[in-house]
Amino acid sequence: MASAPQNANLPIFYNGLVPLNSNEHGNFRAKSTEKAPWLAKQHAVPLTVEEFPSAQRNYPIIFSSGDNPVPLALMGLNEGINTFFDDEGTMTTPAYVPAYARRYPFLLAKLSPDTDQLSLCYDPSSDLVGEFDEGERLFNDEGQPSTATQNILKFNEQFEQAGQRTAAFMQELKKHDLLMDGEVAIRRDESSDPFIYRGFQMVDQEKLREMRGDQLRTWNQNGLLSLVYAHLFSLDLTREIFGRQVNQGKGPVSQTANA
Repeated sequence: MASAPQNANLPIFYNGLVPLNSNEHGNFRAKSTEKAPWLAKQHAVPLTVEEFPSAQRNYPIIFSSGDNPVPLALMGLNEGINTFFDDEGTMTTPAYVPAYARRYPFLLAKLSPDTDQLSLCYDPSSDLVGEFDEGERLFNDEGQPSTATQNILKFNEQFEQAGQRTAAFMQELKKHDLLMDGEVAIRRDESSDPFIYRGFQMVDQEKLREMRGDQLRTWNQNGLLSLVYAHLFSLDLTREIFGRQVNQGKGPVSQTANA
């Protein structure tokens, strides 16, 4: 019997992880759903670099604070507020859904800290995987992974590969010291005090303009420069997200907040 992965710090959305295996889950099925309750109260969702062109149409793309930043799609500007999904997890406005959210409740994880091997796991608290009468079978009668499971595994493997490319992109930004602490000030109207949003990072445009031409050419050739501009252009959507919160009666509730 495989043991659960030893990970005290579970990723967002996940309440637990159990490795999928035919001995224990031979009769399990995976149900599809049009609701994503795990997104209902999530205001920021991780992104991979491949998703920047699609995500920039709907969300500001920022970078988390700290020494190991990751790209995030902002679905709301305040903690616990998502302006694209209602409280039950139903999408209220058509928009791109990040792959991080679409892979739930599955995830590739290490079963022990001393191995690099990843196993397909699922969140046992989810009501999308279990012994149901409906849904896609996860294993066939011979105990082999079904076509559905193979597709789930492929999607998660592609996500992990995209994650590695994203990490390489972030290392380039850090290598050239292009990240700066971000701050956005937005007013409800001209007579009101501004709401200040901090707690994130963004590309320093002044340092970007000062970069050497040969480095910029290299970035242009390998596609990294277009990712930087996708991030910068997307920041204009911050005020649109602010307006969505106001129109939906979801805040903002304080003058200073962490994005």
